[in-house]
Amino acid sequence: MALHVPKAPGFAQMLKDGAKHYSGLEEAVFRNIQACKELAQTTRTAYGPNGMNKMVINQLEKLFVTNDAATILRELEVQHPAAKMIVMASHMQEQEVGDGTNFVLVFAGALLDLAEELLRMGLSVSEVIEGYEKACRHALEILPDLVCSSAKNLRDAEEVASLLQTSVMSKQYGSEIFLSKLIAEACVSIFPESGHFNVDNIRVCKILGSGVCASSVLHGMVFKRETEGDVTSVKDAKIAVYSCPFDGMTTETKGTVLIKNAEELMNFSKGEENLMEVQVKAIADAGANIVVTGGKVADMALHYANKYNLMVIRLNSKWDLRRLCKTVGGTALPRMTVPTPEEMGHCDSVFLSEVGDTQVVVFKHEKEDGAIATVVVRGSTDNLMDDVERAVDDGVNTFKVLTRDKRLLPGAGATEIELAKQITSYGETCPGLEQYAIKKFAEAFEALPRALAENSGVKANEVISKLYAEHQEGNKNMGFDIEGEGAAVKDVLESGILDTYLGKYWGIKLATNAAITVLRVDQIIMAKPAGGPKPPSGKKHWDDDQND
Repeated sequence: MALHVPKAPGFAQMLKDGAKHYSGLEEAVFRNIQACKELAQTTRTAYGPNGMNKMVINQLEKLFVTNDAATILRELEVQHPAAKMIVMASHMQEQEVGDGTNFVLVFAGALLDLAEELLRMGLSVSEVIEGYEKACRHALEILPDLVCSSAKNLRDAEEVASLLQTSVMSKQYGSEIFLSKLIAEACVSIFPESGHFNVDNIRVCKILGSGVCASSVLHGMVFKRETEGDVTSVKDAKIAVYSCPFDGMTTETKGTVLIKNAEELMNFSKGEENLMEVQVKAIADAGANIVVTGGKVADMALHYANKYNLMVIRLNSKWDLRRLCKTVGGTALPRMTVPTPEEMGHCDSVFLSEVGDTQVVVFKHEKEDGAIATVVVRGSTDNLMDDVERAVDDGVNTFKVLTRDKRLLPGAGATEIELAKQITSYGETCPGLEQYAIKKFAEAFEALPRALAENSGVKANEVISKLYAEHQEGNKNMGFDIEGEGAAVKDVLESGILDTYLGKYWGIKLATNAAITVLRVDQIIMAKPAGGPKPPSGKKHWDDDQND
């Protein structure tokens, strides 16, 4: 009989073998803070226009070269439970605003770093949390007073382009003027009268070759595919869309055909051909001159499509099919039936074109106010185009935010320094011990202009002292001048460096919530991981778009 070894007394004897637990300030709180600080330090160097790129290789060995914090975190798959909370906050920012994920990370990291100092000084965790909550509430109250301007007309492409420049600049410094014009043109062209702007209505098609400045906007959709048949261009197109293969219908039941002689064999195959011809002819007679299918195209069907002058296009992705239906105003039919005039889509011109050495099919609308616009991105490498695509996404999301709230705050660290100044003076009016936490909350705002300065290779202390000096004189809109010599400051309202109000509002709120959640943890209990084979990772859901 095996000898029973008694477990050590205490918390461990209640848990299974192999379980770990950490408790108290040293083991739990400081460990969590350390993990979050490391994470913030990683993305901090990627903050701002001069931020460095990260090279991330994910578990499928796909290479990413980017300074977009959301992409870096998504591909890193952070495992530490406390760091995961900060990652969740930045994902929330990505969903809510679409930009400013790095702001959340840097700010939350700074809050935790300063909280550690307070805890080591002897404050209790609850006092730090109370101070942070008070300071956050006060920051969100004074934020509307810092608004320096607001978007006047979101249907004016030039004005929109100037507002999008800041968010594009942080991803593609140098090409921001060209790209923001493109994005503005695309956004304004599909901005509906109702004011409900949908981000999915702007597609990005990446085609290798040329340079970023050769990118363009098309009203309609662009697919990187060739046409199936001989017809390569149609004007004033009537489009029949099928989500099934373009093929003869096979019966549900199995049947056996007994053929006795060659004549019966000929008649059998001829019957199938005639049936196919009748179907294709009926589609052509209904007025359709383009067939878009979501499945394979049978040779026989293609032969008759060519005979009746039908252009055939195959789209593998059902997302593309749905978007196409939305663009042309058609309905995707599940079977090879004759479309009614209501079910057919309409497009001004559909043609096969060559961009670089890539064949593309373009569904083009002549009128400006189409349902979908496509930004055709050109570039020398896939990584570069992926990064431009992220810049486009950020620009489009910024436009979406502006449709919800047109207010704008000064960028380049101006808002942060003003908030830091006002929250510090607010902290001095508070009597309790939480005043230390409130002052540290104000100090955490300095981390953002500091990161901008350090990434630009300028002495951060000099920049921050200059900014404080300007703000003390009442110049609320003075921010860090990235292009200036040394530690220069400038009026960011005149330079057009503006951040969205909602982006800052949610950023401050989410970062504070995440930091407080991490601080509230005083014990970590980890069960022993289950044995057995691991579930396959890296597989996308079968319904997700395979081409993205």
